[in-house]
Amino acid sequence: MRSALIVIVGTVVALSGCSSSATQQAPRADSTAPVIAPGRPGEQARTLGPEEAATAVPSPTANAADITYVQDMIVHHRQALDMALLAPNRAENERVKGLADRIQAAQGPEIQFMTNWLQQQDQKVPDHHAAHEGMPGMATPEQMESLKTAKGKDFDRLFLELMINHHLGAIKMSEQVLTDGTHIRVEELAADVNVTQTAEIRRMQELQSQL
Repeated sequence: MRSALIVIVGTVVALSGCSSSATQQAPRADSTAPVIAPGRPGEQARTLGPEEAATAVPSPTANAADITYVQDMIVHHRQALDMALLAPNRAENERVKGLADRIQAAQGPEIQFMTNWLQQQDQKVPDHHAAHEGMPGMATPEQMESLKTAKGKDFDRLFLELMINHHLGAIKMSEQVLTDGTHIRVEELAADVNVTQTAEIRRMQELQSQL
């Protein structure tokens, strides 16, 4: 009986030793491990330390920069739609008409997304007459009137000039919120605006050279 007990105890001790050894050898996350942050288009990735990585990870919580960006971008997008809606009846170049159609197809749903997001955050959605003085890339009332009265090649040239500037303004706003904002959905939107509108600027500049 005593011999059996020694065997049992020995077995338990051996198992305990194996368990302890396994626990000690199990891999664990190292809280000081660096994080690789991918760069923007054309830039190299860089290594972030733990403290920097903690602030670089987007949050589901919005800050003032996120709210301001979304409110301003709704106003910004609305003017782009106003410009694009003129193209079917006033543009001459079919590629200009096609570009205007793509702008409507992209920015209309984005306005709806931003409106819903603001409502979810219990924030004010800008009305259709919201002021936009000083907002990057926005056409002045006089420029909008000129576009509304232009037709044919004159419309095509002015549309491209104003829309390129408009897109550059949207990119500037998006780059700012990517630096200052915290909400992951806003970051995704801003990154998409950057990619989409940068590509459209290249197409518009190509069109300009052909008119």
